[in-house]
Amino acid sequence: MVNNIKRAFRIGSITFGVSLMVTLLFQFSIALWMMVVILMVVLIAGIIFDIVGTAATAADEAPFHAMGADKVPGSRQAVFLVRHADQVANFCNDVVGDVAGTIGGALIASIVLEFVRRNTFFSKDILSVLAISFVAAFTVGGKSLGKYYAINQANRIVFMAGKILSFFKIGEKKSKKKKAANRSGARKVRRS
Repeated sequence: MVNNIKRAFRIGSITFGVSLMVTLLFQFSIALWMMVVILMVVLIAGIIFDIVGTAATAADEAPFHAMGADKVPGSRQAVFLVRHADQVANFCNDVVGDVAGTIGGALIASIVLEFVRRNTFFSKDILSVLAISFVAAFTVGGKSLGKYYAINQANRIVFMAGKILSFFKIGEKKSKKKKAANRSGARKVRRS
């Protein structure tokens, strides 16, 4: 129970920080095309994370153990993703998806307001309805297509995510020397 509360607080804090950074970023004058690029990056990131979260729940663990025996980079991370599929899916599908949706909504509102400010002959109401409809259709359609792909190619997607995590040294085991140094340092602290 305590771990769930800590995780929820951590996720809420991360969401707050990301939303705050994006909101502050758009307080400054940014070119309209740059806003559109950022919007597309946010929407595509939400779709990609949704695919990874779904794939983690559908993947089989056994092939990654075989790869791990051969020391294939990313196999250890892939096993972790499959073993913690509920947490991976929660983070990727819900947290990142909600953040991407919230930021996407704020971005499209900013884009519409900026566009109407520069081009007064467009109706703000019609343009906002069309823009919001586009963002919703793009997001839902992308996630729908992504879920089909994620279920049918789950192991491939999880392994690709594992390789990316491995490239950034996320989930790597510490060397034996570092572990020993950490243990001896912990013993010194306990003795004093």
